[in-house]
Amino acid sequence: MEQYMVKTVKEPIDWSVEVPGSKSITNRALLMAALSDGPAQIDGALFSDDSRHFLSALQALGFAVEEDEAAKRVKITGCRGTIPAKNATIHVGSAGTAARFLTAMLGFSDGVYTIEASEQMKRRPMLPLFELLEDVGARIIYLEKEGCLPVRIYGRAYGAQSQSGQENGRMQQQPLTVTLDISKSTQFLSALLLISPMVCDRALIIQISSEKTDGSYIRITRKMMEEFGAKTQFDGKNYVVPQGTCYHREWYAVEPDMSAACYFYAAAALTGGRALVKNVHANNSQGDIRFLDVLRQMGCRTDEGAEGILLEGPHDGRLKGISVNMNDFSDQALTLASIAPFADAPVEITGIGHIRGQESDRLSVMVKELTKLGIRCEERETAVTVYPGAPRSGEIETYDDHRVAMSFSLIGLRVEGIVIRDPMCCRKTFEHYFDVLTELTTR
Repeated sequence: MEQYMVKTVKEPIDWSVEVPGSKSITNRALLMAALSDGPAQIDGALFSDDSRHFLSALQALGFAVEEDEAAKRVKITGCRGTIPAKNATIHVGSAGTAARFLTAMLGFSDGVYTIEASEQMKRRPMLPLFELLEDVGARIIYLEKEGCLPVRIYGRAYGAQSQSGQENGRMQQQPLTVTLDISKSTQFLSALLLISPMVCDRALIIQISSEKTDGSYIRITRKMMEEFGAKTQFDGKNYVVPQGTCYHREWYAVEPDMSAACYFYAAAALTGGRALVKNVHANNSQGDIRFLDVLRQMGCRTDEGAEGILLEGPHDGRLKGISVNMNDFSDQALTLASIAPFADAPVEITGIGHIRGQESDRLSVMVKELTKLGIRCEERETAVTVYPGAPRSGEIETYDDHRVAMSFSLIGLRVEGIVIRDPMCCRKTFEHYFDVLTELTTR
């Protein structure tokens, strides 16, 4: 499918939707299962471009992986913090989580590995993680541009000779201390926390050197680690994983993807209608649950029942302007920007400078595409203001960015003639999004 014409809706929507499992939680669960001490079954797993790259990488590394897409189930036999294949090539595609998590795992290994990536992923920041891995003894050889994928990694334990004796035993008791800047991506920190069972002979201390020290995805990582039997400590600046950490979990259920759910909630807000996303509840651990707070401030109402959370938009479809810092749930910045023209006052989105380094420069992209539709925007280094207006029809360039494609489709619910170019870039996280949208808008 080269392009997709969004069908406008003439009445407020009344949709009930089921969304796929969370990409972020799926990929964390896959890594922890591989590093665990035995078989682990993951139910509700997301099958998308990102997760398939993760799964194929684990298979290339020698792990026993069983997939059942129809049942949304994956079974992985962990090897207690070791990697079966000592020499392999993996391809992470455009998956940021796969790139960061697997790079950290290979950097702490006792093998030699090549990591290949898509052209898009080659442009995304990796240097802070590479520098940290080199500091602890890994060797990184850049195969193209310095500081970026693709690379060849010699793990920190590669070629190490086993030693014994009392003196070596005392040395192993010393914590491994590393310093990390997470201003460009919290995935670097999540990666190190997740692979901590690979340094089980000692405690791991991660000292954060950036102003930002925490975030919603880091909290997801720590919560899931605890669910897999590994506790962490955080004093506001430093993270500590105790000596002897090991993962053990025979069964794990993945939450519905809150990022995906938000598109349907935004559709209800935009049309003054109703959207129920099944199995989404207030205890959802993903940071994007906070987008519901934003929509409530813009005039929407929510109600939680046994099936999930129902959101109802304002009856006239007129949203309130808002100023909001979205640093901690920035995947929804594009979603908010797409519904912002329909508000009764400007919408200011701050704290999102880091989204310039994601699949696209999302901050610039939202301004460029909204401006193309006749909407006034003010772009700053870490923020944007979108002014009320009447979007005109037009073609949306998606920049091979799944969130651009899905977010800008929302405008087409209110405006005729909105065409999404290369809509299937949504395969990265929600490959059937436009099939679902077609079914919902043609009922």
